[in-house]
Amino acid sequence: MIDLYYWTTANGHKITIFLEETGLPYRITPVDIGRGEQFLPYFLSIAPNNRIPAIVDDDPADGGQPLPVFESGAILHYLAQKTGQLLPTDLRGRTEAIQWVFWQMGGLGPMAGQNHHFRHAAPERLAYPIARYTNETNRLYGVLDKRLADREYLAGQDYSIADIASYPWIVPWQLHGQDIAEFPNLKRWFEAISLRPAVERAYALVAEVNPDAHAPPTEEARRILYGQTAAVVEGR
Repeated sequence: MIDLYYWTTANGHKITIFLEETGLPYRITPVDIGRGEQFLPYFLSIAPNNRIPAIVDDDPADGGQPLPVFESGAILHYLAQKTGQLLPTDLRGRTEAIQWVFWQMGGLGPMAGQNHHFRHAAPERLAYPIARYTNETNRLYGVLDKRLADREYLAGQDYSIADIASYPWIVPWQLHGQDIAEFPNLKRWFEAISLRPAVERAYALVAEVNPDAHAPPTEEARRILYGQTAAVVEGR
């Protein structure tokens, strides 16, 4: 059994998609980040960075004590190794998949995240950061579109954790000031993944776990999400 500590964000969706794709048994513990539950001591013991998602594997391969894993890219890699699914077994294919997971973690996620923040969460609409992150998101869409010009999926012809990592960050393309129609290869890839039954099941969890997912954050939620310093991690 996988215990999944989850909230309805792009990074959270990565893990529910993987688990639904593979059929690995799991149970969700919601971590409401708008209420500050990610800063509770129990969660800090699992995820030292106070960010969802995180998992605890109750049955790790070494037969030892339950194993916690944090960071969505690391979780995808861990679960792919555990199940033997959604990660190529040959050296070159595996390397392709892993490097595109790292690309998403280091580029697409942070840049699209800052795009979303300055467009929709910042107290002031400042032209420079909006243009900066909108343009960088657009560049990264172009990277994906070029990559997908001669292959079905990011790591080749087989769907993998590379696709699962990037897909949730493309879902809010309109909110990020992009026009997916400008990227035909990306659009084809995106639509194909959207129709996968496991992806549909994963996104259906939003209504169950967080019915208010699309409501604007309250001022208290903004303070919690964007106002923390080292003190909260150090318990000061």
